[in-house]
Amino acid sequence: HVEFRPREYLRQHPVEDLIGGGTWGLNKGQFTDDTSMALCLANSLIARRDFLPYDQLVRYKWWHLNGYMSSTGQCFDIGAATSDSLHEFTRRQKEFAEKNSIPLDKIDYLSDENLLKTFNVMCSEEGVAGNGALMRLAPVPLFFYKYPNEAVEYSGFSGQITHGDKKAYDACRYYGALIVATLQGETKDKLLDNDFYSKHINWFNNKPLHSDIINIAKGSYKKERGYDDGIRGKGYIVSALEAALWAFWSDQDSFKIGVLAAVNLGDDTDTTAAIYGQLAGAYYGYKNLPQQWIEQIYAKKYLETLSKWIAYQGQIWKPINISLNLSTEYNHPIIEDSTDKSIKDSHSIIKLNHISNIITLPQSNFIISLDNETSDKSQSNIYNKLSFKNTTNNKSTIQSDRTELLIDKTSDKKQEKIIIPSSFSHQSTSNYWSTYKYTDQTDNLVTWSVDNVCQWIESLGKNYYIYIDAFRKDYIDGFRLFTFINQYILTQYGITNQEHQRNILDGIQQLKQNHMSVRWSSRKV
Repeated sequence: HVEFRPREYLRQHPVEDLIGGGTWGLNKGQFTDDTSMALCLANSLIARRDFLPYDQLVRYKWWHLNGYMSSTGQCFDIGAATSDSLHEFTRRQKEFAEKNSIPLDKIDYLSDENLLKTFNVMCSEEGVAGNGALMRLAPVPLFFYKYPNEAVEYSGFSGQITHGDKKAYDACRYYGALIVATLQGETKDKLLDNDFYSKHINWFNNKPLHSDIINIAKGSYKKERGYDDGIRGKGYIVSALEAALWAFWSDQDSFKIGVLAAVNLGDDTDTTAAIYGQLAGAYYGYKNLPQQWIEQIYAKKYLETLSKWIAYQGQIWKPINISLNLSTEYNHPIIEDSTDKSIKDSHSIIKLNHISNIITLPQSNFIISLDNETSDKSQSNIYNKLSFKNTTNNKSTIQSDRTELLIDKTSDKKQEKIIIPSSFSHQSTSNYWSTYKYTDQTDNLVTWSVDNVCQWIESLGKNYYIYIDAFRKDYIDGFRLFTFINQYILTQYGITNQEHQRNILDGIQQLKQNHMSVRWSSRKV
């Protein structure tokens, strides 16, 4: 609404709520380029099931040219640095296609891993340090947070492909580390500790931060009078990072206060607020965001479900490249919402079917089964071909040549499978887990209902009964137990006993390792 408005205007007309209109004539709740680019990045991580900069640039190009992931259907705003980088990317694609005899209409869907390694995705240059690198960051640390070194490095890489300056790279690394620490349960005081960087130095892979970013990490943003003390919501990434952290530091533990403070700094208001919102949103959590704003956000259900996919896929991802026999060249099948399209050449075969229903899967019960059978050598550099179909009224599957995701929508309690401890003996955590046995019902944690989770809490012992109401009140089902529970959340639920916290978290980890929904089978789909 007030993007590019100066501070003096906002002194006289402060933003106090979610409103429409403004620079781009948007309806209330429609989002700008910051969110569109974050959605492009999130979709790439989910579709590729990994960090693939080439695919990220392709999606940014789709947004720029065709309005992909836009709230209006078109790209109505783009930063100069991003625009320049995408034009350079397009130029390199054309040159690369000609050199490797790839038709231009197929270059966006490049799948050959060896070819991808030869494509230079660094489409910017030194000196380009705009805030556009930082405004879209959140999907990366959200996806990779279990592995801080990878999360921090990928955070920097994600910005550098369009903003080539070291300050942009390091601003993204530092902010990514803060989000990772948040998701791992660190308190706000620890996040804002002037020694946060030195205490987490091992996350940064022996690559020191730029001195301007270190200055921020040491607390340069902690200025009581904000704007009057030099805090600015400008397009320069160092200023933007400082402004967002100032808003977080001074927000009185209120997301609404913080985001409005970021906006009312003036200038690049949407980006300052977007950067603040990434860290503050991760820290305060979805349920502590202004509910009246959430209800008015464009594509609310899509955004909610996409976030669940990020959480789910991130839980599965591992730093090592483990072959699933889907392809010897590239192990991550594309999952894409697009019209039917087959692409075949010497480098790739991709079949993209209209499977937008896949986006609802995390809200359903599902089992993944993968065939161990060795793939045909003739298919060695082919993407797995995916399709969506209904098998019965109660079940849906996403099928591929060698993969099936089964979504069980039945409400029949008898068809649920759960894990029940055979003993309530809790002399030690290791002894406790050795007493587990399988029932005839399912060993799929993600399908657990709230009642199943509460039953599991009860099985930990009588001393844990007092926590059940909190889990039930917040509707902690198997999916939420699997993806969202950490030490900070347990503390919020009143579980302050460290031994109880440890036993619950150890138990969840053991469930993840032994009873996830990923099961290997020899069944050919």
